[in-house]
Amino acid sequence: MNLPIDRRSFLWSAGGGLGGIALAHLLGTEGLLAGEVKKTNGLHHPARAKRVVQLFMSGAASQCDTFDYKPELIKRNGQKFDPGGKVELFQSSPGVVMKSPWEWKQHGRSGKYVSGLLPHLATCVDDIAFLHSMVSKSNVHGPATFLQATGFVAPGFPAVGAWVTYGLGSLNENLPAFVVLPDSRGFAPNGPANWGAGFLPASTQGTLVRPGAKTPIFDLFPPENSPGSSPEADRDGLALLDRMNREHRKGREADTRLDARIASYELAARLQLSAPEALDLSKESGATKSLYGLDDATTEDFGRNCLVARRLLERGVRFVQVWNGADNGFPRRNWDSHEDLARDHGIMGRSLDKPAAALIKDLKSRGLLEDTIIIWTTEFGRMPCSQGGKGRDHNPFTFTSWLAGGGIKGGVSYGSSDEWSFRAAENPTSNYDLHATVLHLLGIDHTKLTFKHNGIERRLTDVHGHVLRPILA
Repeated sequence: MNLPIDRRSFLWSAGGGLGGIALAHLLGTEGLLAGEVKKTNGLHHPARAKRVVQLFMSGAASQCDTFDYKPELIKRNGQKFDPGGKVELFQSSPGVVMKSPWEWKQHGRSGKYVSGLLPHLATCVDDIAFLHSMVSKSNVHGPATFLQATGFVAPGFPAVGAWVTYGLGSLNENLPAFVVLPDSRGFAPNGPANWGAGFLPASTQGTLVRPGAKTPIFDLFPPENSPGSSPEADRDGLALLDRMNREHRKGREADTRLDARIASYELAARLQLSAPEALDLSKESGATKSLYGLDDATTEDFGRNCLVARRLLERGVRFVQVWNGADNGFPRRNWDSHEDLARDHGIMGRSLDKPAAALIKDLKSRGLLEDTIIIWTTEFGRMPCSQGGKGRDHNPFTFTSWLAGGGIKGGVSYGSSDEWSFRAAENPTSNYDLHATVLHLLGIDHTKLTFKHNGIERRLTDVHGHVLRPILA
């Protein structure tokens, strides 16, 4: 077949929505893929869940101001912080013991203590399994965020959602398997690398969607009044591009990059029909919008993202990642409360609380919580002592994550921190354990979901990880 122009020249000249999507998201991945694919060949055991939504609190949400109740902090408030041994903090010297600015109360049949910062989530405790002895390998935001998002502190590794997509594929061919909903104010540390494909096929990377923006998905549609743009021209262009791609693929069957490009173009074409409907909230009832907090400026952004997450999940998106907090300096717009915890956590807590509780309740009312896993996590915790009188420094030695939904036992707590909420004391738990548990509930043995890269059989959990069986229903 003699083509008048080569593939790359065609991409540059064609422009428009589909060319833009491929160039922006796929050409940059050249050179990242290497090695042989070793797929799971289906589920390893019966799955309890089909899909996952990860709520990521960027900046480090304080465990001792949310879910990790410690009477000793109240009793010793203002006293010297002396847990024994030398205490080294990220950017300060240890201040005095500082109790939470919020009161603690017991909730639900389980009697779980939750701080007054999160009154709506407090009503959901009987559906949640709390992990109170999470530990991190780093007290620096970037590496610690990578650890929760990809399983490694270094860049270049696939996101959890990419691994799930690689292992299980999509539930709906008209929508991406892995969708990312960022905070409208900006990205968390590491930016898009948190949801990249790494060395996995490029088609497994997260698709970025901004529900509140004028253009929720960049380059999905050609610019308005674009010369020569019409449905007929788009179809003809896609047909030509398909022929060019398949001709180019001959003799390169082992290179998955072209397959990813072809899949991306095909998905982009289908998205032009499916995405507007999935992102359209106009048919949601006023009661549902109010449930998620869309009628309040404080909760509107995260609430919209959580409502869109529910719509994507019920339409077959496999993994949705929702970010709360942006790495954009001062004033704080994330959970990194070094200066004034009551002020900053107060704002972030209000933005999170009602929408996150709404997502649990809405999924439950629709029968979707039974096979949907909700992960609530952050990169590390915060210190029980004060920083500068009103803030808290980073604490990688213990923090809290929680799980709810498909196959999770509600109203339980696993592990515990010490009396200060300073270090993990019972059943220290890592991101590897959390990821192994999520994969297990999806029907995957985390030791068998592998990809050979640079001679190493890589996996999400590296060489670690144990399924947290005490929290399984």
